Amino acid sequence: MIERGWVKLENFRRSGHKMGYAYKLTPSGLQERTRLAYEHLQRKRAEHERLMAEIEQLRAEVEEAEAELAERPAQPS
Repeated sequence: MIERGWVKLENFRRSGHKMGYAYKLTPSGLQERTRLAYEHLQRKRAEHERLMAEIEQLRAEVEEAEAELAERPAQPS
């Protein structure tokens, strides 16, 4: 588990609050961390999708504005 990065042994050794790490060492603790990580990933994926949709909408608005500007006759200086 240490080699895979599932437990940070260095921090554990230096910690004065070792019980705070106990959940990481139990099967139910690992299951809970997995669940939390999965939920975090789902939130981040949804956020990414919302941001990509917003970016696409802004790009479309810019293209539309550029097209309108291109259609206007040139202003005399």
